[in-house]
Order: sequence, then C-alpha cells, then structure tokens
Amino acid sequence: MTTLTNMPQARFKQTPSQTVGPFFAYGLTPEQYGYDLQSLFSPTLARPHAAGEHIRITGQVFDGNGQSVLDAVVEISQVDARGQPTRTLAGVEAKGFTGFGRCGTGTLAQNHYAFQTVKPGAAAAGQAPYINGCVTMRGLLLHTFTRIYFDDEAVANASDPVLASVPEARRATLLATRSVDGGGVCYRFDIRMQGPAETVFFDL
Repeated sequence: MTTLTNMPQARFKQTPSQTVGPFFAYGLTPEQYGYDLQSLFSPTLARPHAAGEHIRITGQVFDGNGQSVLDAVVEISQVDARGQPTRTLAGVEAKGFTGFGRCGTGTLAQNHYAFQTVKPGAAAAGQAPYINGCVTMRGLLLHTFTRIYFDDEAVANASDPVLASVPEARRATLLATRSVDGGGVCYRFDIRMQGPAETVFFDL
C-alpha cells in the first residue's frame, strides 16, 4: 500500500478556476448576506483614523445584455494614501487600513457594490494612483482583473505606463468618476463584462 509518507515527491500545477454561482457570494461575504459566519474581508478597508482622503468606491457589474449582475463578487486591493502596501496584521492595526476589500452585489440597491477606503497614493514614481479590481461571477471560468484610475488625476494618468498601454479609445473604461454628496467623496466605477463599452481587463 502506498502512503503519503513514501510516495514520490509530486509536482502540483495550478488548478483551473471554476464557474461562480450565487452560492459564491454567500460563502465569501456571509455577513453581508445575513449568515451567522464571519467574513474574512469586508467592504470597509479604512477605519476612521486611517490617514488620507476617505472615499467611497461604488458601481454595478453589467453583463453582456446590459443587466446588472446580482451575484458577482468584487474584490479590490490597493496601497495606502502614502503609496505604501499593508503587509502585516500589526500594520493593519497601526494604520487602520487593510488594503483589501470584498463585496457582493446582491444586497445593495440595484445590485451595487460599495467600498469604504482611502484614495491611494502613487505606488511608484511615474505611476498614477490606482486600485486593483477583481470580479468573479456566474458563467466565468476565470477571474477577471482590472484597474480603477481616478478621473481627477489627469496629469498623473497621462504619464502612467499601464494606462498608456491601453488603446486611447478604451481608457475611459478604467476611470472612476468623482462626485461629492452627503456621504462625502464618492467615485463611481461600473464594470461592463461585454459589449461596446466593455471594461478593459488584464491578462494576469
């Protein structure tokens, strides 16, 4: 009988992603959906004492028919207001900033997602401030990755090498639109999975 202790050393390769159904949002964001389980990550990246300009990132995920998707999961990751990543739990506690958030689209009005965070600083010289985005949803065999840039950072955006690599006609799909309301500063970023205004996704 072959046991795990005397088996030859195996070389495991990357496994494929699986399509995402409605259960996926429940499992990854159980608190948001009212389940008595703790979510590992929430849509709140920044506590009140976190340094920087506190903002909301909100939007919808649209399918190829222009319908808002109610079972998508949106994840974002970013550096802090000084352009520094958060690498440790001690750093999270000290800065009041996690750097990573997750939100399902099935509980907010009109299938929105919404994050509470701070506007990131530039991670390196020559780069514009941006937030990494990841979407999983029904029918997708692979996660889709995008970036969220800010429409009020025109000078920085013009010199960003990644944004410059995107065809000019499609760069607007990566820009979040700033507004100010009773809740403070908000950036709107809709994600379109298909169609003439499809969001730019990156092959990572």
